Amino acid sequence: MTPGGRLSAAMEILDAVIAGEPAERVLTRWARASRFAGSKDRAAIRDIVYDVLRRRRSCLWSSGAGQESGRALVTGLLVQTAPQDLTLYDGAGHAPAPLGAEEEAGQRATLDEARVAVRCDFPDFLEPELRRSLDERLEQVMTALRDRAPVDLRVNRLRATPDQAAQALRAEGIETEPLADAPDALRVVAGQRGVAGSRAYRDGMVELQDAASQQVAAAVRAEKGMRVLDLCAGGGGKTLALAAHMGGQGTLAAYDANPARMRDLPARAERAGVRVTIADDGLLARMQGAFDRVLVDAPCSGTGAWRRNPDQKWRLTQADLAELVALQARILDRALTLVRPEGRILYATCSLLACENEDQPRAFLDRHDHALKGAERRLDPGPGGDGFYFCELLP
Repeated sequence: MTPGGRLSAAMEILDAVIAGEPAERVLTRWARASRFAGSKDRAAIRDIVYDVLRRRRSCLWSSGAGQESGRALVTGLLVQTAPQDLTLYDGAGHAPAPLGAEEEAGQRATLDEARVAVRCDFPDFLEPELRRSLDERLEQVMTALRDRAPVDLRVNRLRATPDQAAQALRAEGIETEPLADAPDALRVVAGQRGVAGSRAYRDGMVELQDAASQQVAAAVRAEKGMRVLDLCAGGGGKTLALAAHMGGQGTLAAYDANPARMRDLPARAERAGVRVTIADDGLLARMQGAFDRVLVDAPCSGTGAWRRNPDQKWRLTQADLAELVALQARILDRALTLVRPEGRILYATCSLLACENEDQPRAFLDRHDHALKGAERRLDPGPGGDGFYFCELLP
């Protein structure tokens, strides 16, 4: 495909997203229907689509268009990031049609006059809560979410040391660098698209996991011989990190209200060389008060990880957020029934919002006045990884 053809394909996909379809579903359908597109074409088109979605509001502003469309959004992205590529609008082959006079006249080269929610690309309804949560850091933090996230790996120390993993990856053309705040983390600086097919990945030496997420798993302080529960396991990334911290020794259980989310976890655990018990409600009922550590990586707005899931921020509603806050409180109360008296609960979210973060432990302590709060930390999105919050609770 030509560069212009890639732009046209991205516009087509974005039109479907604007109509209400999830971005990932549209991208998958387009790839299956477009066998002429090679792997590099598909990757480039995906990058354009996700770059636009991270900046959806500001892209429309930059385009100057009155109505949102795939063409307007891609045009706005190019105005912001690569104005020279607007020359690709020449109508040749599958390239976009040339820009009209009104389109050219409407373009805005800067975002200086845009409202903060447009300039920083977030929904209007979140502005009061973001201001309460981030205060003077609002624009800095939200601007960081407009760019692509780094690709981080967690080295599985049951299989390799960080140096051994880095050497194995380098042998396949994947260059990495260590990160100071996460001792098991390697950041991919070249060759990132080859990670999932690498021998280091297939042999369980590394897992794809954001560095901040690794810090959350480390904060659980899981140790050899403990009974540990990941109560909102999802795909199991933190579950496997906990297994490594436990040295493969002890009892590690993973639970999720939607068991389908954990369908790949047994295979991932086997690759990592660890044992994980897939728990159901019956098992949790039998093990009430039995766990030394309970990780509650709660369902949340995902605001701290919008670089990775930009489609999610445009689907979030005020009603969704209220439901999530109520659900988080219920899960925390359940966690209290599962941890032993001398144990620890680690509450975590990949959210930036105080209503999902600091407010939850505070409300938990009000409901359970015998409980205590331990270490608490907020990680802003940026070079160190995604945005996270975590707090240790002592029953």
